[in-house]
Amino acid sequence: MAKAELGDKDLEQTLKPFYDRAAQAEERLAKLEELLIKKGNSENETKVSSVVEEFQSKLTIANADIASEREKASKEIQKLTIENQKLKYRIAHLIRALKDADLNLAALKGSS
Repeated sequence: MAKAELGDKDLEQTLKPFYDRAAQAEERLAKLEELLIKKGNSENETKVSSVVEEFQSKLTIANADIASEREKASKEIQKLTIENQKLKYRIAHLIRALKDADLNLAALKGSS
């Protein structure tokens, strides 16, 4: 369970820059929307509208990047978890073999 929590923390740290970028884009978008509401000028409205659309597309891209990074991190965590289990299995067998060898050596010394 602790490994999963560590993996989640690593995932959060990996994705933090993407969340920050998305939050900044949302803040800019909100400011531009406020500006659009305050100014009824059609010229400004057109400019602001295009900027809003640009920020919305950037936000969509940032969210897609977050999802992609999350998926990559999840796959990496799964891969490392499996590798860790394999290594623990090998260690257990090596320890058992070492104990058996020590017992055999002690038996040989005892019978001599």
